[in-house]
Amino acid sequence: MFGGQVIPPSKSPHLRKSDKEEGNVEMEGLLHSTGSNDLKIASLPITTAAIMPSPILLWRFKVLLFFLWGFICCKIGWDSVMRMSVNLRDLFLYEAFLYYNPLLLVTMMVWLWGVNLWVFAQSTISYAKIFDLDQNHLTHREIWKVATWMTIIVPTSMTAYLYLYSHGEVSLAASQPVLLYCAVSLVLIFPFDIFYLSSRYYLLRTLWRIVFPLQAITFADFFVADILTSMSKVFSDLERSVCRMVHRQVATIAWFEADSVCGSHSIGIPIALVLPYIFRLFQCLRQYKDTKEKTTLFNALKYSTAVPVIFLSALKYHVLLDSWTNFYRPLWLLSGVINSLYSFYWDVTRDWDLSCFTRIFKYNKPSLCSYLLHGRKWVYFWVIGSNFILRLAWTYKLSAHLRHNYLTVFTITALEMIRRFQWVFFRVENEWNKMSSKSNLQLSEISSEEDKLLAPNDHNV
Repeated sequence: MFGGQVIPPSKSPHLRKSDKEEGNVEMEGLLHSTGSNDLKIASLPITTAAIMPSPILLWRFKVLLFFLWGFICCKIGWDSVMRMSVNLRDLFLYEAFLYYNPLLLVTMMVWLWGVNLWVFAQSTISYAKIFDLDQNHLTHREIWKVATWMTIIVPTSMTAYLYLYSHGEVSLAASQPVLLYCAVSLVLIFPFDIFYLSSRYYLLRTLWRIVFPLQAITFADFFVADILTSMSKVFSDLERSVCRMVHRQVATIAWFEADSVCGSHSIGIPIALVLPYIFRLFQCLRQYKDTKEKTTLFNALKYSTAVPVIFLSALKYHVLLDSWTNFYRPLWLLSGVINSLYSFYWDVTRDWDLSCFTRIFKYNKPSLCSYLLHGRKWVYFWVIGSNFILRLAWTYKLSAHLRHNYLTVFTITALEMIRRFQWVFFRVENEWNKMSSKSNLQLSEISSEEDKLLAPNDHNV
């Protein structure tokens, strides 16, 4: 996600000759090529560049193929769903949606992260320095390339699942999500130097540091952990999907029973929802141990407020209806309001710095995007207002007893990722401002010390 490929040094003594040998070879090659090129130019009536299509034409052809592929997938998927009976159609879509919506949401997040990197590349913010990346880190173009492949592979697998199931090939249909999940896992842990090995290693190492915060917390550690809290619904659906794959309930009706191992009343659902917040809570405690800053304890308190929202919601299926209506449901609503307001307050006053919004949309070159966004008050009103509304709506997603409205939950989860996408801009800018102020302060201290050393002293001889 952040890293890059390792390129062997071109100046290695094993790969280069000495300067004198190189000079002799270059002179001989120049004299030889001068005589031979005169004979070859006449025999080359057309060059390779003239045969190759232009990059713009090639790009348009790829876009045309992409939209054609999307239309074919939509057409096959729609026809497959319409073949099924009305009674099973909604349940079938709910199951198919469960397997594929986690990867679809991850794909959406990768696209949005590419947009974040594109804006950072245009502005004066050095995100590579903030995340401590090497010079070969992935750019927004490479991130978008990964997102494009994910956009192609995930819907293709989903279309195959719908088609095979509707045509009676149940066993083949059940294998589609299993193969997809196995392929994604293998790509992430593949040990060979293909498909951005160093970037995959960087991501896996960061995830390991998030799960086991046994070392000092870096900005990349808690930055990724914050993004994972916005994807807690993804982890919940992944848990249910893997559970059904392990128990061989894919493309069956065994999981329709709510009290089954992988049913909607499973205790694994709230546990998967709460894990990202627990990880972030432990990170805050680790930061307090290292820095003794009290603000980290208040930040830990913020993440702890998500725990009652999740588990009070899950209690609906394990207590009497009267107890839920008269006691637990009001507590759930109260805890949801506290979590939303506390998180909103922290976003605006701590994660962001409203007095320093001067860099993020100030691009190095003049552009329409910079003109519309840089220094505009409506941008800040929009970000603060949308952040407040989506923070309140986020409680709906954290509630296990509301997950049967899968389309609504998917929409709210997608909106939460857009909220996090906006949050990234100003959180990274705030960190860059802090780093710049520290470096300027250090430079001023060094210059003042030099002035003191160079200042003339009056001595009486």
